[in-house]
Amino acid sequence: MAQSYKGKIIKGIAGFYYVYTEAGIFQCRARGLFREKGQKPLAGDNVYIELTDTEDVEGNVTEILPRRNSLIRPPVANIDQAVVIFSIHRPEPVWGLLDRFLINMSYEGIPALICINKDDLKKDDEEEQIRRIYGGADIKLLFASAMRGTGIDELKAELYGKTTTVAGPSGAGKSSLINRILGEARLETGEISRKVERGKQTTRHTELIPLEKDTFIFDSPGFSSLETAYINKEELRDYYPEFSSYNAGCRYNLCSHTHEPDCAVKEAVKDGNISAERYNSYLSVYGELNSRKRYR
Repeated sequence: MAQSYKGKIIKGIAGFYYVYTEAGIFQCRARGLFREKGQKPLAGDNVYIELTDTEDVEGNVTEILPRRNSLIRPPVANIDQAVVIFSIHRPEPVWGLLDRFLINMSYEGIPALICINKDDLKKDDEEEQIRRIYGGADIKLLFASAMRGTGIDELKAELYGKTTTVAGPSGAGKSSLINRILGEARLETGEISRKVERGKQTTRHTELIPLEKDTFIFDSPGFSSLETAYINKEELRDYYPEFSSYNAGCRYNLCSHTHEPDCAVKEAVKDGNISAERYNSYLSVYGELNSRKRYR
Protein backbone atom coordinates (compact mmCIF):
# COMPACT_ATOMS: atom_id res chain seq x y z
CA MET A 1 0.00 0.00 0.00
CA ALA A 2 1.39 3.39 -1.04
CA GLN A 3 2.38 5.75 1.73
CA SER A 4 0.43 8.99 1.91
CA TYR A 5 1.27 12.28 3.59
CA LYS A 6 -0.34 15.62 4.20
CA GLY A 7 1.89 18.51 3.18
CA LYS A 8 2.19 21.93 1.65
CA ILE A 9 3.31 22.76 -1.88
CA ILE A 10 6.32 25.04 -1.58
CA LYS A 11 6.97 25.49 -5.29
CA GLY A 12 5.98 24.31 -8.73
CA ILE A 13 8.29 24.09 -11.76
CA ALA A 14 7.39 22.72 -15.20
CA GLY A 15 4.61 20.45 -13.94
CA PHE A 16 6.51 19.25 -10.87
CA TYR A 17 5.33 20.20 -7.39
CA TYR A 18 7.62 20.10 -4.39
CA VAL A 19 5.65 19.18 -1.27
CA TYR A 20 6.91 19.84 2.24
CA THR A 21 5.83 17.13 4.72
CA GLU A 22 6.87 15.91 8.15
CA ALA A 23 8.86 13.19 6.37
CA GLY A 24 10.73 15.53 4.05
CA ILE A 25 10.26 17.25 0.72
CA PHE A 26 8.98 15.20 -2.21
CA GLN A 27 8.91 15.92 -5.92
CA CYS A 28 5.39 15.16 -7.17
CA ARG A 29 3.17 15.28 -10.21
CA ALA A 30 -0.46 16.41 -10.05
CA ARG A 31 -3.01 13.88 -11.18
CA GLY A 32 -4.97 14.52 -14.36
CA LEU A 33 -8.21 14.79 -12.39
CA PHE A 34 -7.22 18.33 -11.35
CA ARG A 35 -7.09 19.42 -15.00
CA GLU A 36 -10.51 17.86 -15.54
CA LYS A 37 -11.87 19.91 -12.63
CA GLY A 38 -10.11 23.08 -13.82
CA GLN A 39 -7.91 23.11 -10.71
CA LYS A 40 -4.25 24.16 -10.76
CA PRO A 41 -2.11 23.49 -7.70
CA LEU A 42 -0.46 26.60 -6.26
CA ALA A 43 2.43 27.21 -3.93
CA GLY A 44 0.86 27.34 -0.49
CA ASP A 45 -1.78 24.71 -1.21
CA ASN A 46 -2.28 22.13 1.52
CA VAL A 47 -2.42 18.74 -0.17
CA TYR A 48 -2.35 15.00 0.25
CA ILE A 49 0.26 13.03 -1.67
CA GLU A 50 0.92 9.36 -2.32
CA LEU A 51 4.51 8.21 -2.72
CA THR A 52 5.42 6.29 -5.85
CA ASP A 53 9.22 6.61 -6.14
CA THR A 54 9.28 6.00 -9.90
CA GLU A 55 12.17 7.09 -12.11
CA ASP A 56 11.34 10.81 -12.40
CA VAL A 57 8.91 11.44 -9.54
CA GLU A 58 8.59 10.59 -5.87
CA GLY A 59 4.84 10.99 -5.47
CA ASN A 60 1.52 12.21 -6.80
CA VAL A 61 -0.67 14.99 -5.47
CA THR A 62 -3.99 13.24 -4.84
CA GLU A 63 -6.05 15.97 -3.17
CA ILE A 64 -5.96 19.76 -2.85
CA LEU A 65 -7.55 20.87 0.42
CA PRO A 66 -9.90 23.89 0.44
CA ARG A 67 -8.11 27.25 0.19
CA ARG A 68 -8.61 30.08 2.65
CA ASN A 69 -7.54 32.55 -0.01
CA SER A 70 -5.44 32.82 -3.14
CA LEU A 71 -3.66 35.55 -5.08
CA ILE A 72 -3.38 35.81 -8.84
CA ARG A 73 -0.20 37.88 -8.85
CA PRO A 74 1.86 36.31 -7.40
CA PRO A 75 0.13 32.91 -7.71
CA VAL A 76 0.02 31.59 -4.16
CA ALA A 77 -2.60 30.22 -1.75
CA ASN A 78 -3.40 30.17 1.96
CA ILE A 79 -1.54 33.32 2.93
CA ASP A 80 -1.95 34.33 6.59
CA GLN A 81 -0.33 37.75 6.34
CA ALA A 82 1.69 40.07 4.12
CA VAL A 83 4.83 41.95 5.11
CA VAL A 84 5.53 44.90 2.83
CA ILE A 85 9.10 46.11 3.00
CA PHE A 86 10.11 49.66 2.09
CA SER A 87 13.45 51.35 2.67
CA ILE A 88 13.69 54.59 4.60
CA HIS A 89 16.23 55.79 1.99
CA ARG A 90 18.01 54.44 -1.11
CA PRO A 91 15.52 54.29 -2.74
CA GLU A 92 13.29 56.93 -1.24
CA PRO A 93 9.91 55.52 -0.15
CA VAL A 94 6.84 56.23 -2.26
CA TRP A 95 4.05 56.11 0.31
CA GLY A 96 1.30 56.07 -2.31
CA LEU A 97 2.71 52.78 -3.63
CA LEU A 98 2.71 51.34 -0.14
CA ASP A 99 -0.91 52.42 0.34
CA ARG A 100 -1.95 50.67 -2.87
CA PHE A 101 -0.37 47.46 -1.63
CA LEU A 102 -2.24 47.78 1.67
CA ILE A 103 -5.52 48.34 -0.18
CA ASN A 104 -4.99 45.24 -2.31
CA MET A 105 -4.17 43.06 0.68
CA SER A 106 -7.18 44.39 2.59
CA TYR A 107 -9.37 43.59 -0.41
CA GLU A 108 -8.09 40.00 -0.33
CA GLY A 109 -8.73 39.80 3.42
CA ILE A 110 -5.02 39.35 4.19
CA PRO A 111 -3.65 41.23 7.22
CA ALA A 112 -0.56 43.31 6.47
CA LEU A 113 2.29 44.78 8.44
CA ILE A 114 4.88 47.32 7.33
CA CYS A 115 8.61 46.85 7.77
CA ILE A 116 10.83 49.86 7.11
CA ASN A 117 14.31 48.60 6.21
CA LYS A 118 17.65 50.45 6.19
CA ASP A 119 16.79 51.90 9.57
CA ASP A 120 20.49 52.74 9.93
CA LEU A 121 20.01 55.48 7.31
CA LYS A 122 17.24 57.33 9.13
CA LYS A 123 17.69 60.99 10.02
CA ASP A 124 16.52 62.95 13.05
CA ASP A 125 12.78 62.43 13.56
CA GLU A 126 12.05 60.39 10.41
CA GLU A 127 10.85 57.35 12.36
CA GLU A 128 8.47 59.54 14.32
CA GLN A 129 7.16 61.06 11.07
CA ILE A 130 6.46 57.65 9.56
CA ARG A 131 4.73 56.50 12.73
CA ARG A 132 2.59 59.65 12.56
CA ILE A 133 1.58 58.93 8.94
CA TYR A 134 0.45 55.37 9.69
CA GLY A 135 -0.49 55.77 13.33
CA GLY A 136 -4.22 55.72 12.62
CA ALA A 137 -4.13 53.05 9.92
CA ASP A 138 -4.44 50.08 12.31
CA ILE A 139 -1.32 48.46 10.83
CA LYS A 140 1.71 47.19 12.75
CA LEU A 141 4.86 49.09 11.85
CA LEU A 142 8.38 47.71 12.37
CA PHE A 143 11.81 49.22 11.74
CA ALA A 144 14.81 47.07 10.86
CA SER A 145 18.25 47.11 9.30
CA ALA A 146 19.36 44.10 7.28
CA MET A 147 22.91 45.46 7.27
CA ARG A 148 23.18 45.81 11.05
CA GLY A 149 20.81 43.00 11.96
CA THR A 150 18.58 45.19 14.12
CA GLY A 151 14.85 44.53 14.30
CA ILE A 152 15.26 41.01 12.88
CA ASP A 153 14.12 39.18 16.02
CA GLU A 154 10.99 41.32 16.27
CA LEU A 155 10.17 40.71 12.61
CA LYS A 156 10.86 36.98 12.93
CA ALA A 157 8.48 36.78 15.89
CA GLU A 158 5.70 38.16 13.69
CA LEU A 159 6.22 35.31 11.20
CA TYR A 160 6.02 32.37 13.62
CA GLY A 161 3.23 29.87 12.89
CA LYS A 162 2.09 31.70 9.74
CA THR A 163 2.49 31.62 5.99
CA THR A 164 3.70 35.08 5.04
CA THR A 165 4.13 36.75 1.68
CA VAL A 166 6.93 39.30 1.67
CA ALA A 167 6.90 42.00 -0.99
CA GLY A 168 8.26 45.43 -1.70
CA PRO A 169 9.72 47.68 -4.36
CA SER A 170 13.04 46.79 -5.97
CA GLY A 171 16.01 48.04 -4.00
CA ALA A 172 14.27 48.10 -0.62
CA GLY A 173 16.46 45.28 0.67
CA LYS A 174 13.76 42.63 0.78
CA SER A 175 16.07 39.74 -0.09
CA SER A 176 18.69 40.90 2.41
CA LEU A 177 16.09 40.95 5.19
CA ILE A 178 14.80 37.51 4.22
CA ASN A 179 18.33 36.11 4.23
CA ARG A 180 18.86 37.58 7.71
CA ILE A 181 15.64 35.93 8.92
CA LEU A 182 16.31 32.56 7.35
CA GLY A 183 20.01 32.12 7.92
CA GLU A 184 20.86 28.49 7.26
CA ALA A 185 17.19 27.59 6.77
CA ARG A 186 17.10 28.92 3.21
CA LEU A 187 16.55 26.11 0.71
CA GLU A 188 18.49 26.22 -2.53
CA THR A 189 16.98 24.77 -5.70
CA GLY A 190 19.52 21.93 -5.80
CA GLU A 191 18.54 20.78 -2.29
CA ILE A 192 14.79 20.78 -2.78
CA SER A 193 14.39 17.04 -3.49
CA ARG A 194 15.85 14.21 -1.44
CA LYS A 195 16.42 11.89 -4.38
CA VAL A 196 15.88 13.50 -7.75
CA GLU A 197 18.69 15.51 -9.30
CA ARG A 198 16.41 17.66 -11.47
CA GLY A 199 16.31 21.43 -11.32
CA LYS A 200 19.77 22.42 -10.16
CA GLN A 201 19.53 25.66 -12.09
CA THR A 202 18.89 28.76 -10.02
CA THR A 203 16.01 30.19 -12.07
CA ARG A 204 13.66 32.42 -10.10
CA HIS A 205 10.34 30.80 -9.29
CA THR A 206 7.37 31.07 -6.94
CA GLU A 207 8.56 29.45 -3.74
CA LEU A 208 7.49 29.11 -0.11
CA ILE A 209 10.52 28.75 2.12
CA PRO A 210 10.10 26.70 5.34
CA LEU A 211 11.47 28.54 8.37
CA GLU A 212 10.17 26.62 11.38
CA LYS A 213 7.25 24.29 12.11
CA ASP A 214 4.13 25.67 10.40
CA THR A 215 6.10 28.77 9.42
CA PHE A 216 6.69 29.65 5.76
CA ILE A 217 7.88 32.74 3.91
CA PHE A 218 6.89 33.47 0.34
CA ASP A 219 9.47 35.68 -1.37
CA SER A 220 7.42 37.49 -4.01
CA PRO A 221 8.88 39.67 -6.78
CA GLY A 222 9.57 43.35 -6.32
CA PHE A 223 7.06 45.83 -7.69
CA SER A 224 7.30 49.35 -9.07
CA SER A 225 3.57 49.97 -9.55
CA LEU A 226 0.30 48.46 -8.42
CA GLU A 227 -3.24 48.73 -9.71
CA THR A 228 -5.98 48.93 -7.11
CA ALA A 229 -8.08 46.38 -8.91
CA TYR A 230 -11.67 45.33 -8.30
CA ILE A 231 -12.85 48.02 -5.88
CA ASN A 232 -15.25 50.87 -6.65
CA LYS A 233 -14.48 54.47 -5.75
CA GLU A 234 -17.44 54.43 -3.32
CA GLU A 235 -15.78 51.60 -1.38
CA LEU A 236 -12.33 53.16 -1.20
CA ARG A 237 -12.94 55.02 2.07
CA ASP A 238 -13.45 51.67 3.80
CA TYR A 239 -9.80 50.80 3.04
CA TYR A 240 -8.52 53.74 5.08
CA PRO A 241 -9.19 52.69 8.71
CA GLU A 242 -8.38 56.14 10.09
CA PHE A 243 -11.49 57.51 8.35
CA SER A 244 -13.91 55.17 10.11
CA SER A 245 -14.44 57.18 13.27
CA TYR A 246 -15.19 60.33 11.26
CA ASN A 247 -17.57 59.00 8.59
CA ALA A 248 -20.66 59.51 10.78
CA GLY A 249 -19.76 63.16 11.31
CA CYS A 250 -20.04 64.08 7.64
CA ARG A 251 -23.13 65.91 6.35
CA TYR A 252 -23.73 63.18 3.77
CA ASN A 253 -23.98 59.51 4.70
CA LEU A 254 -22.03 58.42 1.64
CA CYS A 255 -19.54 61.29 1.69
CA SER A 256 -16.59 60.60 -0.60
CA HIS A 257 -14.38 62.92 1.49
CA THR A 258 -13.27 64.72 -1.67
CA HIS A 259 -15.44 67.76 -2.52
CA GLU A 260 -18.45 67.68 -0.17
CA PRO A 261 -19.08 70.46 2.40
CA ASP A 262 -19.07 69.68 6.13
CA CYS A 263 -16.81 66.67 5.70
CA ALA A 264 -15.50 65.42 9.05
CA VAL A 265 -12.59 63.61 7.42
CA LYS A 266 -11.33 66.79 5.74
CA GLU A 267 -11.66 68.60 9.05
CA ALA A 268 -9.67 65.85 10.76
CA VAL A 269 -6.91 66.30 8.17
CA LYS A 270 -6.86 70.07 8.83
CA ASP A 271 -6.66 69.43 12.57
CA GLY A 272 -3.80 66.94 12.13
CA ASN A 273 -5.84 63.97 13.39
CA ILE A 274 -5.50 62.22 10.01
CA SER A 275 -2.16 62.50 8.24
CA ALA A 276 -2.16 64.69 5.13
CA GLU A 277 0.06 62.12 3.40
CA ARG A 278 -2.55 59.38 3.80
CA TYR A 279 -5.38 61.69 2.77
CA ASN A 280 -3.52 62.81 -0.36
CA SER A 281 -2.86 59.16 -1.16
CA TYR A 282 -6.60 58.53 -0.83
CA LEU A 283 -7.38 61.40 -3.22
CA SER A 284 -4.89 60.03 -5.77
CA VAL A 285 -6.37 56.52 -5.72
CA TYR A 286 -9.92 57.92 -5.74
CA GLY A 287 -9.10 59.96 -8.85
CA GLU A 288 -7.71 56.88 -10.60
CA LEU A 289 -10.80 54.82 -9.77
CA ASN A 290 -13.08 57.63 -10.88
CA SER A 291 -11.28 58.00 -14.23
CA ARG A 292 -11.20 54.25 -14.82
CA LYS A 293 -14.97 53.97 -14.34
CA ARG A 294 -15.64 57.01 -16.52
CA TYR A 295 -13.68 55.76 -19.53
CA ARG A 296 -14.73 52.12 -19.54
